[in-house]
Amino acid sequence: MREHLLQWLSSHGYSHSDLVVNIVMIGLIILTTLLLHAFIHYGLFRFLGKRLQASKLLFLNILSQQKLFSNLALTIQGVLLAVQLRIWLPASEWREGLITLTNIWCLVFGLLAIFALLDTLQTYLFRRNLAQHFPVRGLVQTIKLLASIGIVILLISLLLGQSPLILLSGLGAMTAVLMLVFKDPILGLVAGIQLSANRMLNIGDWLEMPKYGADGSVTDIGLTTVKVQNWDNTVTTLPTYALISDSFKNWRHMSESGGRRIKRAVYIDSNSVHFLSAAEIAHLRQSRLLTDYLDTRQASIREFNEANHIDNPSYLNGRHLTNLGTFRAYLQQYLENNRHIRKDMTLMVRQLDAGDKGIPLEIYCFTNTVVWAEYEGIQADIFDHIFAVAGEFGLRIYQAPSGYDLQGMGK
Repeated sequence: MREHLLQWLSSHGYSHSDLVVNIVMIGLIILTTLLLHAFIHYGLFRFLGKRLQASKLLFLNILSQQKLFSNLALTIQGVLLAVQLRIWLPASEWREGLITLTNIWCLVFGLLAIFALLDTLQTYLFRRNLAQHFPVRGLVQTIKLLASIGIVILLISLLLGQSPLILLSGLGAMTAVLMLVFKDPILGLVAGIQLSANRMLNIGDWLEMPKYGADGSVTDIGLTTVKVQNWDNTVTTLPTYALISDSFKNWRHMSESGGRRIKRAVYIDSNSVHFLSAAEIAHLRQSRLLTDYLDTRQASIREFNEANHIDNPSYLNGRHLTNLGTFRAYLQQYLENNRHIRKDMTLMVRQLDAGDKGIPLEIYCFTNTVVWAEYEGIQADIFDHIFAVAGEFGLRIYQAPSGYDLQGMGK
């Protein structure tokens, strides 16, 4: 083509010096590039962008918001520019320099196009809630890192005029250094795969890790870090590989089960424990929750005492009802009749080992909600009732003496 242009210039009386030809060639290249750029960016892309935004497919809508097509177009323009330089310009050092710059342009915008495509896929997976059980962000960051390393190697080979294979062969001797530099990304990638394969942690899970001060919802699982938004709205960032090397508590299964555990004890003053008198039994029989229990229990006690010929009124002989045992039975019935307590999960009131604070009476059950505020309200109502009703059984809740108690003793 260059020869045809020389002949055409000669036929029209123009000097066919290399300078004139080169100027004409460069002008044609610039004109072609500008026309192509205007057609793609101001014509094709505007039309395509409107069609994608109007599409009902979520992926296409997200695609229209990214710079994928723009970066692809700039990459293609770079390739076409390099082809034009080889066709229209004579072989020379400055032509090869321009071609090298054009190749660098293509590699850079090709890398940006890959980034845009990965960002599009990542956004799509998050909006479709498909990334909750998979470390998408970490894998995307890994692919971006590997792609960047590959592009950097190609750029260096272009600038040095050497084959990329020579540079890759030289990396073998630098393996130890690379392992040290990229230690965190490598550990993070392995940890992300393990977390995903074993379903140990998902975005949105409630994570508790006291060692790092993390107690809240997981907002991001990256290649090297995991972000946790704590309940006080602070954000804790911890290494991804720490979730594999250290232990942590994940409350996801509690949330999925639909029931949150109540496990709290009240301490009964042991000095207030005694056998129930007939008057106390008659008083407690007024409670509809205790009627069946008292009838069944008294019948069992009477049958046992008669079978063993025990008719001595002393509490040292035979079996008798205690206020603590009756209180425990009352609480069991109270929880079973509470509409906020799950009946299909463990539900019991148990007595623990007595200590210097008295006799622990533990409530062990599950609420029918996992919402924090509702759970705390249900738990508070239960123990408000326990503290208020204990006196009806002649029991006292243990409490260490306060300044007010000591002041009353001096009077």
